[in-house]
Amino acid sequence: MRENKMLLESFFKLKEHGTDVRTEVIAGFTTFLTMAYIVIVNPAILSLTGMDFNAVFVATCLAAALGTGIMALVANYPIALAPGMGLNAYFTFTVVQGMGVPWQAALGAVFISGIVFLAVSLFKVREAIVNAIPQSLKFAISAGVGLFLAIIALKNAGVVADHPATLVTLGNLHDPKVLLAILGFFIIVALEYRRVPGSIIIGILAVTVLSVTLGLSNFEGLFAPVPSMAPTFMQMDLEGALSAGLLGVIFVFFFVDLFDTTGTLVGVSHRAGLLDKDGKLPRLKRALMADSIAITAGAAMGTSSTTAYIESAAGTAVGGRTGLTALVVAILFLACLWISPLAKTVPAYATAPALCYVAVLMTRGLAEIDWDDLTESAPAVMTAVAMPFTFSIADGIAFGFISYAVIKILAGRFADLKPAVLVIAGLWVVKLAFFH
Repeated sequence: MRENKMLLESFFKLKEHGTDVRTEVIAGFTTFLTMAYIVIVNPAILSLTGMDFNAVFVATCLAAALGTGIMALVANYPIALAPGMGLNAYFTFTVVQGMGVPWQAALGAVFISGIVFLAVSLFKVREAIVNAIPQSLKFAISAGVGLFLAIIALKNAGVVADHPATLVTLGNLHDPKVLLAILGFFIIVALEYRRVPGSIIIGILAVTVLSVTLGLSNFEGLFAPVPSMAPTFMQMDLEGALSAGLLGVIFVFFFVDLFDTTGTLVGVSHRAGLLDKDGKLPRLKRALMADSIAITAGAAMGTSSTTAYIESAAGTAVGGRTGLTALVVAILFLACLWISPLAKTVPAYATAPALCYVAVLMTRGLAEIDWDDLTESAPAVMTAVAMPFTFSIADGIAFGFISYAVIKILAGRFADLKPAVLVIAGLWVVKLAFFH
């Protein structure tokens, strides 16, 4: 036992980071509890495309375990990865349901975006791309994805419904399912305020238990053998993904994950005091490698893009500083493989509160925008509001870049425009004009 402990201390450099095995294990459990909801929510969302729920459940667990494991053992960071919220919604509601793309081709687009992500990570193109994008659009994209998740959550919960005259209207508040979803959101927010670990999964399970008790849904069981992944394994259609109509989809998967992962890595590492004296992230290439490998492997197994999770900050808040924290998370995701009946028991209106809470976290980016500069704030607002109102993350990004470039030019602020912004805006104009 003592030898194993010494091995862990040596491998993860625990003393160097001012931590120990016990602290790292507790941090790992804390991070896992804050993001465990993804093993329920992700298959629930992706199964709406026609993908097999159980197969996606397994793919979700394995992709999260693989990405987090690589982050732990190769990059030595206390950061966990899993299929990303927002990206799974884009995959389902925009690409498959909205554009009519078969889920196999959509998986192919995810796979290719992972290869592109790997390439830009290896050749240091990532820094050039990230640095060229205006800060206001970065914040707006994050906030817009949050608003996109919010409208999906409200729709799934029945809080909003379609209306022929006003497009949307208030749903049926006399429906007990709607009331349970609202209660779930209140529970999650209250527990988060009180800093209770695992508040999101507690909220989901509380609504599920009440739903089963009231006879609104059925209890499918707790444990079962690991389901087969055959229905989704290696089903990605690469040829279909390379068609002209999906090039923009590949770009969005790559683009959103690029900012999501980079922002999360820097944000969590900053809070944990892991940045170097120049404010940069050591071993960044290794961390991005973990993400890109998880994306491609996850697509091969049958899930949408994997990304670094901001919930990792919960683990670093209780002392997690090394990859041992992430290794504990990876092991716990593997353990989840045996709880597929529980995942199937959870109804959509029980996961809706979790989506709403994630939306609250993501929309905080709007506070960082320079509201005194109209040439910055106007494109940012266009980016954020276009995503939910067009029901498309891609269209929101397109509106943002195009409006940013045009407004800056008309305002005579040419010096603010970097060539990369003009190129990206031009590409979106071509996409909307000829491939929409």
